[in-house]
Amino acid sequence: MLPEGVNGTSGGELAVPMAWMYAEYIADELLRTGDLMPPTSLEFRAGRDVLALTVFLSDTEGELSGIRVISQLEDWLSLTAHGRPWQEWVRDRLERLIEEDRGRVPSSPDLALALAAWRWLEDTELLAADLDGVFLRDPDDLREEDEDADSDPKVWTPAWELGLPLGHLAIHLF
Repeated sequence: MLPEGVNGTSGGELAVPMAWMYAEYIADELLRTGDLMPPTSLEFRAGRDVLALTVFLSDTEGELSGIRVISQLEDWLSLTAHGRPWQEWVRDRLERLIEEDRGRVPSSPDLALALAAWRWLEDTELLAADLDGVFLRDPDDLREEDEDADSDPKVWTPAWELGLPLGHLAIHLF
């Protein structure tokens, strides 16, 4: 990160993205506690980034703390629930933060990391089971295929679409 000032007034200190790092830590802990998948997988990263964005962007007061985390769980569950416009909510919040950050020198390192996570979630596609296809198939067909998990149809899915239900389930299991 760049020093806080370029005219020598910052004392040469670096701007540390503490809010983003804390949001990412909370997301990581929620996913690890749920033990839903290996922490080295891309699916885990998708879930962590979805949760980190949810935590970071829902902190409108700039007061992330351990005490507030427990009280925020219901809000995060609601934001990540199936059928909710999470993607639009993230875009709106990021646009608002970008507008607030405009003209600030240097710009917020937290915002830079949140934007990088969002770009990765939007631009990356992961090969995953086609949940829509599974739900549309005959249940008798599913019973016959239970022995062969590789027979499920797979589709390329944006990382945020895969990470969202994973993040929601991790919050629920916490």
